[in-house]
Amino acid sequence: MTEPGDPSLSDEPADLTVGAFSSSAPWLVDPPSMRWRDGIDTLRSRTAAEAPRLTRRRHFPPGLRVVRVAALLGSALLGWYTHERRGDARSSRAGLSLRLRRAFERLGPTYIKLGQILSAGEGIFPEELVSEFRLCRDQVPAEPFSTVRRIVEQDLGRPLEDIFAVFEVAPLAAASIAQVHAARLVTGEQVVVKVQRPSVARLVRHDLAIMSWIAPLLVGRIPVSALANPPALVEVFGETIVEELDFRLEAQNMLDVAAVLAETGQRALVVPRPHPTLVTRRVLVMERLDGFAWGNVEAMRAAGVDTAAVLHAGMIAFLEGALLYGVFHGDLHGGNLLVRHDARVALMDFGITGRLDDQQRLALLRLIIAGSANDIRGEVEAIRDLGALPVSTDIDAVIHDLGLDRPPVDPTTLSAEELTAQIRDVTKALLGYGAKMPKALMLFVKDMLFLDGAIAVMAPDIDMIGEIVAIVMHFHEHHGERIAREIGMAFKDMPDIDMDAIRASFGVTEPVEQLTYRELLERRELIRRRLEHHNRDRRRRRRHRDRPVG
Repeated sequence: MTEPGDPSLSDEPADLTVGAFSSSAPWLVDPPSMRWRDGIDTLRSRTAAEAPRLTRRRHFPPGLRVVRVAALLGSALLGWYTHERRGDARSSRAGLSLRLRRAFERLGPTYIKLGQILSAGEGIFPEELVSEFRLCRDQVPAEPFSTVRRIVEQDLGRPLEDIFAVFEVAPLAAASIAQVHAARLVTGEQVVVKVQRPSVARLVRHDLAIMSWIAPLLVGRIPVSALANPPALVEVFGETIVEELDFRLEAQNMLDVAAVLAETGQRALVVPRPHPTLVTRRVLVMERLDGFAWGNVEAMRAAGVDTAAVLHAGMIAFLEGALLYGVFHGDLHGGNLLVRHDARVALMDFGITGRLDDQQRLALLRLIIAGSANDIRGEVEAIRDLGALPVSTDIDAVIHDLGLDRPPVDPTTLSAEELTAQIRDVTKALLGYGAKMPKALMLFVKDMLFLDGAIAVMAPDIDMIGEIVAIVMHFHEHHGERIAREIGMAFKDMPDIDMDAIRASFGVTEPVEQLTYRELLERRELIRRRLEHHNRDRRRRRRHRDRPVG
């Protein structure tokens, strides 16, 4: 079996000391000599400051396009209200999701991008919404090649043929912001060329202004708890998409993630090299990496790739980047990952990258440590410091309102009524305290949810308890002193591994030493079915109660 980082490289490229790159090295990365990096920190700061301006609340509609946006979204909500609202919960959500997806596709790139982000929120947003918006990923038409040629030549300042010996007309992929073409440089290197759609930057900025005007009008009108605060969603979306509009920032994201992986000594992940000179605001030329599609598990195993080892090493690399350095790929999904023959995972598309400042990073560390020590107050304080709650939040009141001051209940013995009440109370309390999902936290949680789902594909029979213990042990062994020092604890005070707590987190009360992912899914499915059964009974009782007498 091939495990991540197995190959022994006798003649490693010199730039592997500065980044987790491939051993093929079509060119060497030397950050100081890359002229497109000039002023990159200023550009990032300016971009970060732009999003709040674009998404600030507006009292007047910004431009005529708002009429079309309001008409399409209003029509979607009205159609749902008229036809599907009174059906059962699942069909009602499915009807609303379908109507919103169709409206988003008609509204163009900005709304399609929002739909794509929602589609990656499995476990955060309703299943019907996630499934419907996944269709947005596969239904974005490509720009004509004449448009692609014009943008490349304008930005690189030369005829296409002077730079590329081959430039494939049909794109490898077409997304809402850009499309990607395979090419070969005149110097012989195989590359991928990412080209931004024309006028998309102007359209995105205009649409964000429109969203910020419409969002307050939708509060309380979308029957999805995760979408109960549309203005906060628009704010986070603005922070995410504005950074994608300048490919110089994406190229720098590639260098930053690669540098973190090299610093931690991780060989599980590999990042494509951005070209030293062929990077502009709208064009990004990068090294082409090949490998197995993420879902092609049979081919990986036939080639001798240990998929469970790939997943384990990838999870550790992701957690180390986020928790120790505050930098991580922020858009993990199957389309952005390839598994190479050497069992390393190639990361693609760095337009969305998570960045935790020191306060957020340490708060996330405290959240994890507090959770392992069953320190409820520490958990809530960490969530507050991550930016999800106002600084002035009354922590004791939150703990009381969320019911966290009650003894924990095993989810496998929880009644449907108790589970429903718990979900309702948590949602009510979070909204009541003005909770929001900061961008970095949202991306971290989204990536963790993807990795959780990836286990079902890559290693459904993996021992979940053993896997959690192995990861905790790795962090204790390699980073325990640093983590303890940063969060103000003595190393000897670091909590020991509490096997009972780990089992309880999976709903296990019996003394078992192993719990496979398949078994974990069965437990989750049991709770879901009980909740649905309770909701049906509650609706039936309500209809009986409201039935006219006589």
